[in-house]
Amino acid sequence: MAHVELSLSEAFVPAARVSTEPESDNVGQWSSTVSRAAEPCVLIDAATRVIAISTAGCELLCLGEPDGLIGRPLLDGGLRLLDFTANRGELTEAEIDKIPPLLALSSGRLARGLLRVQAASANSSDATVDAISTPVLTDGNVAGSLTFFSEV
Repeated sequence: MAHVELSLSEAFVPAARVSTEPESDNVGQWSSTVSRAAEPCVLIDAATRVIAISTAGCELLCLGEPDGLIGRPLLDGGLRLLDFTANRGELTEAEIDKIPPLLALSSGRLARGLLRVQAASANSSDATVDAISTPVLTDGNVAGSLTFFSEV
């Protein structure tokens, strides 16, 4: 017959880490991460204002420098989204509400989709990007959304 021996010891509980950063809420922590990220990403608040954007995100989305976008609404900061038709028309209000960063805000769930971004110059081709967004919560409520982009 097998012999089993059990012993009990005190569980190891790691000490809680307390942030010393002035913005120690969830949005503030993501903001500092996005600002330093090498990946193309953007963090917007519930009013769709850009809280943070990576340099790679600015380059991929043809938006210029990150400092010029902070505090501005995402769609008023120079981001020009086009439909996937041959005419390359700008998105309508109904279509804009369904882009992943805004859909994550309104639904409180993950959102994913393709975006066609108008090129910065007429000589360049438009970019198609895959966008994956997640809501960012503060005290259980949606306070913003975090979106990562990948060129297709």
